[in-house]
Amino acid sequence: LKGAAESIEGTERFLSPGKGRGLRAVRHFSVGELVFACPAYSYVLTVNERGAHCEHCFTRRDDLFKCGKCKQAYYCNVDCQRGDWSMHKPECLAMCAYGENWCPSETVRLVARIIMKQKVTTERTPSERLLLLREFEAHLDKMDSEKDELNQADLAALHHFYSKHISNIPDEQSLTELFAQVNCNGFTIEDEELSHLGSAVFPDVALMNHSCNPNVIVTYKGTVAEVRAVQEINPGDEIFDSYIDLLYPTEDRKERLLDSYFFTCQCTECTTKSKDKAKMEIRKLSSPPEPGEIQSMVRYAKNVIEEFRRAKHYKNILLPPLLELLEMCELSQEKMGAIFADTNVYMLHMMYQAMGVCLYMQDWDGAMSYGEKIIQPYSVHYPAYSLNVASMYLKLGRLYLGLERKTQGVKALKKALAIMEVTHGKDHHYVAEVKREIEDQK
Repeated sequence: LKGAAESIEGTERFLSPGKGRGLRAVRHFSVGELVFACPAYSYVLTVNERGAHCEHCFTRRDDLFKCGKCKQAYYCNVDCQRGDWSMHKPECLAMCAYGENWCPSETVRLVARIIMKQKVTTERTPSERLLLLREFEAHLDKMDSEKDELNQADLAALHHFYSKHISNIPDEQSLTELFAQVNCNGFTIEDEELSHLGSAVFPDVALMNHSCNPNVIVTYKGTVAEVRAVQEINPGDEIFDSYIDLLYPTEDRKERLLDSYFFTCQCTECTTKSKDKAKMEIRKLSSPPEPGEIQSMVRYAKNVIEEFRRAKHYKNILLPPLLELLEMCELSQEKMGAIFADTNVYMLHMMYQAMGVCLYMQDWDGAMSYGEKIIQPYSVHYPAYSLNVASMYLKLGRLYLGLERKTQGVKALKKALAIMEVTHGKDHHYVAEVKREIEDQK
């Protein structure tokens, strides 16, 4: 690959003590300022959003037209369809060949696209100004047998679904490495309500190290990642984003980072644990619970979160399972509520899941009452500019408006807007949309 690594205007790649490579500022960035943008090296629209978003540019619209061959990919127009063809073609042929039996995971679909892109790419791409995709860490030495098995299953699926449609697929070793690289460095693209739209690799964005008190946030405009300052950044400061959901207490975050990204976080939040007490709030009782009782309730909470995650994976979204999911949320809240306060993050986790089920079942009142319980504690537990808080205000605001509660709706949308103008930028189409929704109420 030709072309030397350049710095991106205002930032440079450097060696971060104890963290390996990273990104640092060479000038000042104020809150809300765009630090840099990075087009996706490769990306794929999630199966559930087919027909709602263009496969090529991820635009959300009602009047998309579908690919005449597979009848499963949708596009804005002929230009988008042409632009996507080199990536869509092997998938299109495979979908036609396998019919109902075509079911590779999203990771497999993304890796297939990376392989196709690598075939035709000789130069450094615009998404690799600072970091090349092939420089990604794979951490193969740290893979446990469970991860190794998942990796092998993905590898087999790639061969099964694509071997006839992609010529000379890389060898076993290269593929194992590529899957591991994507698992450590891939991004999920989400919309303004944090619904999953797809998966992608953004090499320059992957250069940033993690902090649980990040000074930038990554949002998406179509298939481009945008990195904006959410704290003042001074020349010489390292630029950190967060790899994980920051709701949970230190021990949980450390576990998650070690398990998914193979490092131990030593940010200020992890050393001071300043938010842990509020996150683990115990109900005010006449006789406080024993430490042992609290520990066992935390264990129960973690198990129920994991159990719920598995239950949600079953694809039969028929009504009984949904009602069972709701019941699972309610029973676990009841059980945990004996010890945990309503603001406790484990309680909030189950409320959030319950809210999701209510939204899915179109039980708007139920969703609203959960949202109302969640929003204040979220504002305490999360950093000042958080996508989780913005999207919760947005969901709540839209629910209120749908339920004809205009004043509350506008108030919630304005709260969402204040955060989104910083995280997404004032000129983002999501921001324009929310402004329109507020205007329409006048």
